[in-house]
Amino acid sequence: MAADIIEGIKPTRMELLHLRKRAVLAERGHKLLKEKRDALISEFLNIAGSVRNIRQEAQAHLSKAYEDLLASQAIMGTGSVKEISWNTDQDIQVQMKSRNIMGVTVPLIEMNKAERTFIRRGYGLVDTSSRLDEACGKLEHALSMIVKLAEVEETVRKLALEVEKTKRRVNALEYIVMPRLKATVKYIRMRLDEMERESFTRLKKIKAVLDARTEGAGA
Repeated sequence: MAADIIEGIKPTRMELLHLRKRAVLAERGHKLLKEKRDALISEFLNIAGSVRNIRQEAQAHLSKAYEDLLASQAIMGTGSVKEISWNTDQDIQVQMKSRNIMGVTVPLIEMNKAERTFIRRGYGLVDTSSRLDEACGKLEHALSMIVKLAEVEETVRKLALEVEKTKRRVNALEYIVMPRLKATVKYIRMRLDEMERESFTRLKKIKAVLDARTEGAGA
């Protein structure tokens, strides 16, 4: 047991009361951290479940957009498609904000609407293919999904780090701090009981000696 007790602790009643208070606080902290860990894991799983769907949607739109782009190049010619791309640039505004999930600061990325009509893209319908319109629409939608994916993946990463950190603290309290506190409290109680027995034995001996002297003086 000696290996489990806290070093440098004096076996006094004041220390015993102090350690008992620490043990109560450790148990409360352990309970709260377990609740936080469970809540974080729940949030992590909820958000992590959407990562795959968002990634698949973005990949699907990019793949289809590439097919439409190749088709439009075959119909219109690569040079015409490149020329149109130079005249259809778009100003994308992205704002980086944050929000709080169970004490964890995670990113919140806001972007202006990327999807546009062909009129807003700046090219006409006469000399363009409908496959080009479809490619543009899918690429614009994929861009929105990619930005969302970046937000969600970073959120999942930060939540995972916090879950691991909280799990380490829970384990430290459960397997190191609380057992050592309990072992030390038990050790101090045993030492105090032993000291009381020794004190009682000494008092009995002293009383016996005094009684013997009293009897001797009376004789």
